[in-house]
Amino acid sequence: MALLLSFLLSFTFSFAQTDSFYLLKPDRVFDGEQMHSDWIVLVKSNKIEACGPMAFKLPANTRVINLAGTTLLPGLIEGHSHLFLHPYNEVNWNDQVLKESRAERTARAVEHARATLLAGFTTVRDLGTEGAAYDDAGLKKAIEKKIVPGPHMIIATKAIVARGAYGPNYANPDLDLPQGAAEVGNIEEMSNEARNQISKGADLIKIYADYRWGRDGQAAPTFSVEEISAATSIANSSGRQTVAHASTKEGMRRAILGGVSTIEHGDDGDEEIFRLMKEKHVALCPTLAAGEAILQYAGWKKNIDPEPARITAKKKSFQSALKNGVIICMGGDVGVFPHGDNAREMELMVEYGMKPLDVLRSSTSVNADVFGYGEKTGRIKKGLLADIIAVKGDPSKAISDVRNLILVMKEGKFYVNP
Repeated sequence: MALLLSFLLSFTFSFAQTDSFYLLKPDRVFDGEQMHSDWIVLVKSNKIEACGPMAFKLPANTRVINLAGTTLLPGLIEGHSHLFLHPYNEVNWNDQVLKESRAERTARAVEHARATLLAGFTTVRDLGTEGAAYDDAGLKKAIEKKIVPGPHMIIATKAIVARGAYGPNYANPDLDLPQGAAEVGNIEEMSNEARNQISKGADLIKIYADYRWGRDGQAAPTFSVEEISAATSIANSSGRQTVAHASTKEGMRRAILGGVSTIEHGDDGDEEIFRLMKEKHVALCPTLAAGEAILQYAGWKKNIDPEPARITAKKKSFQSALKNGVIICMGGDVGVFPHGDNAREMELMVEYGMKPLDVLRSSTSVNADVFGYGEKTGRIKKGLLADIIAVKGDPSKAISDVRNLILVMKEGKFYVNP
């Protein structure tokens, strides 16, 4: 802090009048790690030019934006999204994959990307197109070219499943249906598919380490440690990560030992598994909101009906992960529930036992660091992208205040303008 103050006190500007500057003056600033009550943030072009106590001379062409009553935060990061899906109570997953054209699904995804950005989520990790091939790579490029508005996208393209384990599947052996992810059957096929998805634009490799292919439809592991390790080795050699859908204890164990960076869901994790995750520096993306949404679609009325056993068990596993020091990412599996309602996951993280300030960290700096993008976004810090939001209230005290958006800025451009 002493170095920052010294820097700010001596800071002056001598830029041309054509340079654009915005000085943001909120009541408080959450920098991705801590809350500050005496900070301002100066934006130049698409980057954060300075932040900290107001102790420097402003360029003549600076636009000062007073944000009384607000908290300024880094743009939020959605850790588990499916932009090519929409809520299952509208159209079930099977019918989305089989009956909706890719043109329709892409049109929906464009709208979902817009809704996500306007909800304050300036980055999404999108974990599979679910039957829409590599269309996420095209959407990502369209956003980057500013053809359509949307968040920064970290994409998985098709994702990888074990042959015969995924869906759509109507339990009719006469049907050979298009699948919602790429199927592989051995180490060689796994390696080839990982390379292929990277060549098509994947920023990471997603693997389904287990799925509902056991007897009577029970979830069971699908890949060996060696098969997962093969994909991880290829991904890591290219500077990418592998992530794993895993809900069973054994599926989680194999994925952790196979070198994945995050476990998605983790429903059946226990103290043994969470200690292993902490040891191996594997983060958990718990997707609390998806589980609740699916049960509500089936008829459960929250706060009226008794709590389902599945929710009780999820709360227990989530609290065990917290107790054992596992890194927690924020990601709700949005697409199962409406895009733009991403904050639902943050609210449930608090409800299930996490402190609001820790949820804000998970949604910004923690996600950025875990996903490998901490040098670009996730913090209010000089030199990082000007991905910034402002909300009425103080979400470190009431997490739902993240919904009270009055400003959304991505790379210095306003999408919600105060």
